[in-house]
Amino acid sequence: MAIKYYTHFVLSGATYQGSQEFSGVVEVNQPTDGHYNTTEIEALLAKNFDLQTDNVRLINWARLH
Repeated sequence: MAIKYYTHFVLSGATYQGSQEFSGVVEVNQPTDGHYNTTEIEALLAKNFDLQTDNVRLINWARLH
C-alpha cells in the first residue's frame, strides 16, 4: 500500500542549471516515519530523479493523513 507524503525539496546540478525548487505529493511503498533520516530521504528522491544524493536538499517531508 502506497503512503503519501508532502515534500518540498531543491534539486541542483548541471541538469537543473543551478537549482530548482519543487513541492508536491509523493508516494512510497513503506512508511518513512521514524525509519529514515533526512539523508536517506534525499537519497530516495535523488534515485528517482537519477541524481547524486548531494544534488538534493530536503526542505520538508510530512506524511499526509
